[in-house]
Amino acid sequence: MATIKDIANAAGISAGAVSRILNNDPTLSVSPETKKRVLEIAQELNYQKSRNRDKSIFKMGILQWFSAEQEMQDSYYLLVRQGIEDFCQKHSIGIVRAFQSDAASIATLQDVDGLICIGKFSDEEIHKFIDICKNIVFLDMPVSDYNITTLTMDFKAAVYDALDYLTELGHKRIAYLGGKEYVGNQELFTEERKQAFITYTNKHELNDCLIFEDAFSTASGYQMMQELLQNEKLPTAVFAASDAIAFGAMRAIQEKGLSIPDDISIIGFNDTEMSAYTTPALTTISAPAYDMGQHGANLIYAATNLNIATPLKAKIPCQLVKRESCAKI
Repeated sequence: MATIKDIANAAGISAGAVSRILNNDPTLSVSPETKKRVLEIAQELNYQKSRNRDKSIFKMGILQWFSAEQEMQDSYYLLVRQGIEDFCQKHSIGIVRAFQSDAASIATLQDVDGLICIGKFSDEEIHKFIDICKNIVFLDMPVSDYNITTLTMDFKAAVYDALDYLTELGHKRIAYLGGKEYVGNQELFTEERKQAFITYTNKHELNDCLIFEDAFSTASGYQMMQELLQNEKLPTAVFAASDAIAFGAMRAIQEKGLSIPDDISIIGFNDTEMSAYTTPALTTISAPAYDMGQHGANLIYAATNLNIATPLKAKIPCQLVKRESCAKI
């Protein structure tokens, strides 16, 4: 018995577009010639609709670079995936989910109509995923290959906004607390926030700035801040590359008997729910992770339904959320 994919292969268009043509979807933008060709092929192949056929013809693959356990500890990537899945549910799109740590992750994603890869991956891994599905988008990772669609946060502009705010408050000795991430065979991934911090401080001749890196966790934020507090000349402000790091740093500062923001101002990154409930409430950068997931799913779905083959490189703006953890010197 002929299937939707048989018709799609013969017509040279996506299975999702074929399904919508056969179901007379008025929202589909397709030429009369293409519609006529699909209907003729369906008749030639004697295609028959099945009452038992899954209505979710389009299958969206979601590959998360974290393990399931790690994802539960990192609300950023969890929100990205939730954004994708809510979009899919709203548009009756089937979901095939896999974590890179799964032994059968590649096999699980075979035959998906679109693939969203969340997180950081090596060049070797990227090309392996492209072999699975050409209709692919990478979220939260810039890929230099212009033939690959990517959607990332505008980290550079976000860091510049944070540092502009701190320097306007009179801060010149600013510390950076960040994390290290690895891809493939323990290849260190270039951290955009760190690079933006270095570029900004060099450009503005802020020569007393310090850089510490460990992991993107509350524990590492606490440990890095403890080490930083051993310096004779303390920073007047701290920029943390994640809220989790900022939370740990805040505890270390307060345990030292210092005041936030009177002694040390601090800015986080992500605007997690907890950031509004710390004491004092944390000034942070809002990174719309959920919206990134929605945009990524929409890019895949639209590219399929509209037969768009041109790749896209896009950045999502982040916003500085001013609360109580920063003050003038």
